[in-house]
Amino acid sequence: MIKNIRISHVGSGVMALAAAIIIFMKPFSANLNDTAHIMLGGFLLTLCIWVFKPFNLSYSVGAVFLAFYALVLGLPPGVVFSGFSQSAVWTLIPALFFGYTLQKTGLGKRIALGIVKLFKPSYGSIVFAWVLIGVVLSILAPSITVRIAIVIPIALLCCELYRLEKGSKGSSLILLTAFAMAMIPGMGWMSGSLLGPIIYGIYSSVPELEGLITFNNWFGVTFVPIVVATAIVAVGGFIALKPKEPISKEAIDAVKAYPMPKMTRQEIMAALTLGIVFIMFLTSDFHGLPDVAVCLAAVFAFFLFGVLETKDFNIGVSWDLVIFIGMAISLGTIFTATGISDWLSEIVLVALTPIVGNPWIFTFGAMAFMFVWRFFDIAIFIPTMVIMAPILPAIQEAYHISPLVWLALFVMPHNAFFVSYQNIWAVMSKSIVGEEWVWSNKELGIYGIIYFVACMISMVPAVPMWIHAGLFG
Repeated sequence: MIKNIRISHVGSGVMALAAAIIIFMKPFSANLNDTAHIMLGGFLLTLCIWVFKPFNLSYSVGAVFLAFYALVLGLPPGVVFSGFSQSAVWTLIPALFFGYTLQKTGLGKRIALGIVKLFKPSYGSIVFAWVLIGVVLSILAPSITVRIAIVIPIALLCCELYRLEKGSKGSSLILLTAFAMAMIPGMGWMSGSLLGPIIYGIYSSVPELEGLITFNNWFGVTFVPIVVATAIVAVGGFIALKPKEPISKEAIDAVKAYPMPKMTRQEIMAALTLGIVFIMFLTSDFHGLPDVAVCLAAVFAFFLFGVLETKDFNIGVSWDLVIFIGMAISLGTIFTATGISDWLSEIVLVALTPIVGNPWIFTFGAMAFMFVWRFFDIAIFIPTMVIMAPILPAIQEAYHISPLVWLALFVMPHNAFFVSYQNIWAVMSKSIVGEEWVWSNKELGIYGIIYFVACMISMVPAVPMWIHAGLFG
């Protein structure tokens, strides 16, 4: 009987009990009114669905419950659904179409295979190839899910062409590097992952933060540390998992001989359009067009020129994710309207007091805590960002720490993968690879530790850069 009880069941029970206590006993009555208590309990119930998924409920079902709960509580629809009026959602939808287009046309597979074939097969060159593939695909496809769906099958094909043994160090090195490089490099700019429009929307839901994040601001804060972290992960993984045996000559010949089909019109149109989109992002200060307008224009062009068809509208976007993100962004407005944000601000400000006196201590301390906290917030770190965003203006006022600094403190732990359950893309990659080829838990843990160390080291050049930019003080 005890063996049938899962951690998710225990977690769901504990969180539901905590919600009931808050709703009925109102333990924070000195600081929160009855409405805030009831809303806080509803948030815990929603978080229970998002984190533990009782009865196999999806993210969007949790979002629907949150909307229902808030409306019954009497909050205005304009507050409850405020996230859906943010431009972030209308940037997220095109971003999902971009990834789908890259996958449907075969452009993503062509790019990845083409880069692999550029180099003479060796463990060093294949690691460098995956770094390059990760960068290129991050420019063209904001969705990490799509990038994983593209690169992991190709990494598996490489393992087969290189005639590596299933489950060997060599295959684990190739597969883990492909997995990591599909995630990490794109965090250096706002359009490099779906986390960009998501955080943009979460920040914009807070009046004091609206308009703060731009493509250039994001780039200026995160690009250097992400480059450093990417390089350390690639080199560190290579050192930790490199096998002693070289790749055979037969394997080299097999890679060179692997056929590449003729490029189609749809691939050419997709490449040109996505390339123009990225250039427009880089030059937004010059032309003045909103990023969301550029994204929507690109999707229109895809349908206009036949790259996408009407049927693709229903299958090219994860509407489950869109509903989840829309309601998650709305939480910032809901917390502000009910007074929960003010209450949380007081708690967080006191908790930060021991480390805010020095930018170095603050950065390293906050980064380490976020990585530890990532073991508990497994809903792709969205709840933590939603809770923190309304508090950031108070932190800035009290301690002179810019909300932009928190971009790095959010995006780096977001990708943590000490263990599989923390990272949905690790689970997805394992599913694609299959039990015969998949890496061991120990190898994933080693790679995850390397990533954590890389992120901490990346703060060494980042902190002086942020101080110089006036983000502290």
